Parts: sequence; C-alpha cells; structure tokens
Amino acid sequence: MNKSLTRSIGFWLLLVLSLASAGVGGWLIAGQIGTMTSTLLDGTATGIEVYVGQSLVVVGAALLGAGVIGILVAVALSAVQALLPSPAPAVVEPIDWNSESDTADDNETTMVENNPTHTDGEQIAEDDEDQNGSSGSTATATKISVK
Repeated sequence: MNKSLTRSIGFWLLLVLSLASAGVGGWLIAGQIGTMTSTLLDGTATGIEVYVGQSLVVVGAALLGAGVIGILVAVALSAVQALLPSPAPAVVEPIDWNSESDTADDNETTMVENNPTHTDGEQIAEDDEDQNGSSGSTATATKISVK
C-alpha cells in the first residue's frame, strides 16, 4: 500500500457515512421510543403513534446497526494498516555532475540478419513453422530487427 489510509477518500467516506448513519439511527430510536412511552403512559396513544412508531424504531435500529458495522470496519482497516510494514524508501545516490557520459558509444546499434542466404519470403515461411502457435509480434516471428 503506497497510499496512506488517512489520505484515502474511501476511508473517510466510510467513516463519515457510518457516523451519520449511527447518529440518525440513534436519533430515530430515541425520539420514537420517547414518544411511544409518554403517550402510552398518559393513555393518549393513538394507533399511528404506536404502530408507525414501532416501524420507525426498526428503521432506526437498522441505520444504527449499519453505522456501527461501518465504524468497526474503519477501525479494522486502521488496525490492518498499522500492522502492515511500510515499504523501505528507495536509496537514491547523488548525481555526479562532473563525470562525462559515454552514452554516444552506447547508442550505436547494428542490424544483424540471422540468415542472409534466404529471401524474406523464405525466411517468413521457415519461421512460421518454428512458431507452432506461439504468440509474438511480427518482428519476433520473422526475427528482424525493428528500430
């Protein structure tokens, strides 16, 4: 993992949405349970407050559960990231600007033909038999140098 977990948009999105879901779920549960309790104890409860309140408590519980699971996943990701060893930094040697480069001699290339006695058509036909279905580019199949 080259990217830090705290710099990951997905991680922060998971954490924020999990906290929001848990908060909304807890708010729904607390509000509906409070309303149902007070109206049932007063004796003024209607069917809407009782039956709809129960459904909203179930929805709130689902949201609260999803939020808690998301928070646990975020904590687990943080723990796994902490346990994984970080890659060792690459050691870069300083550039010696005083030395001269011999790249002009290294860039010279020569073209060598494998079988100069055959024409191109004969060479291709012979190489097709040697290929036996292996994949490769045309230059590899015909053994010609390509610049």
